[in-house]
Amino acid sequence: MRERWAAGETAVGAWLTIPNAFSAEIVARCDFDYVCVDTQHGFNDHDEAWKMLQAINLGSATPVVRVLWNEAGLIGKSLDAGARGIVVPMVNTRAEAEAAVRACRYAPDGIRSYGPARALRQEGPDYYAHANADVAVIPMIETAEAVENLDDILSVPGVDAAYVGPSDLSLTLGLPPGNNDGNEVFDDALAAIAAGCARHGVVAGCHTSAELVQRRIRQGFGMVTATSDLVSLTRALDDELRRARGQDPVVRSGSLY
Repeated sequence: MRERWAAGETAVGAWLTIPNAFSAEIVARCDFDYVCVDTQHGFNDHDEAWKMLQAINLGSATPVVRVLWNEAGLIGKSLDAGARGIVVPMVNTRAEAEAAVRACRYAPDGIRSYGPARALRQEGPDYYAHANADVAVIPMIETAEAVENLDDILSVPGVDAAYVGPSDLSLTLGLPPGNNDGNEVFDDALAAIAAGCARHGVVAGCHTSAELVQRRIRQGFGMVTATSDLVSLTRALDDELRRARGQDPVVRSGSLY
């Protein structure tokens, strides 16, 4: 993921909500740039997440975790288990962004406690030496309040990327959950976030669908989640059943769910 960013390219990733290491391995072997284990929504808890991180490391994708909340203990436990990027939900203020960075960094830059049980064995004995520079801190910009405080959030040292949650963002803009492309309020919010990230040298990220990935790249997003295990499984099964019944596959609309 960081290699893509350093080259000025977009990292395309996948999202995991099904608590299963084998399905995580299958996704990780599909050449995504990152694979994110979602412990906020879906059914993953830490007992499954660390096994899924093991499985992701069988592929070449960067292992990422979306934590349940902006809480240092949850963040540290995910990093100790081998995550190299942390997506932090509902970051609305500079103080909340600063807290996320501190939780991801060892002293003197932060408050992360040392005990990388899996990460040390995954990354090698010099893990501590490069952990502060290697771990990607990715606060979520997913409310109207966060958009208003965008420059304050993105100017926090240590923020590597800002990740848009379109459903929550839409709800706070008075729109139905999901992608609302074509609605001026939604389009303006995405444009403001992409422009703000460019201003501050932060990667703009977005949760989206395969149908909208190229549009998001044109809009300036450098971290784009193309699908999830649940979405891909549902779509594939639906298409296979339709073929079996002699029907045409559905033309997709870009739904996230």
